[in-house]
Amino acid sequence: MAPQDRRNIVRWPVNVDAKLKVADSSALLPCQIKDINLKGIQISLAEKLEKDKFLKLSFFLPESIVLDVEAWVAWQKVIDNVNIYGIYFSKIKGSEKEKIYNFVYKYCGDKVKKHVWQETKEGGEKMQKQDFEDRRIFARFPANLSLKFLNLSNNAEGQAQTFDISAKGLGMVTEERLHPNTPLEMWLNIPDRGEPLYARGEVVWSNNYEQNRFRSGIELEKADLMGMARVLRTI
Repeated sequence: MAPQDRRNIVRWPVNVDAKLKVADSSALLPCQIKDINLKGIQISLAEKLEKDKFLKLSFFLPESIVLDVEAWVAWQKVIDNVNIYGIYFSKIKGSEKEKIYNFVYKYCGDKVKKHVWQETKEGGEKMQKQDFEDRRIFARFPANLSLKFLNLSNNAEGQAQTFDISAKGLGMVTEERLHPNTPLEMWLNIPDRGEPLYARGEVVWSNNYEQNRFRSGIELEKADLMGMARVLRTI
């Protein structure tokens, strides 16, 4: 992955006040932008947003920047009676990405430069793992769920147990080592009396956890927002 792509994925903490407008509403809701990148945004908001639904949102940022996106509320939690939301941009135009970049550079310019310098200096497996961490657009939730998988490189079947999960990836423990770049088909058992959740993904990293036990990080082929909603209702 090129340095510019990694720079786009990292979540940049900005912690600035803004306003939010939801389509079909004229209300401007005060909010705080906690962090942002080209894939999503984390905000605090007194009001509640609809979950499990695609929304058209307009963020009124400092410097008269208006950011228009189509989005999905990926997760929500309450801290001190304030709603904290992780929001995934399901559709965003190139012009809006440029606004985000300029906004981030203004508020995190030194951090952007430092990050690019570190990427140039560092390399190898450490950065591969860091890339996977940076792809965590949504918050990761601890989840102890069983799954079956099919290794598409050799058609071997296996069993695993998850230790965390998000809409774009999961961490799992297996009895055999799964090498990076291994493509997988997976069937995740969710205790909601429904069918197993099917997903495709690729091993990004894997390391020894205990004797004959390995931890692996899996990046899903696509963000499964409805599937993530099923999981969150059961953990």
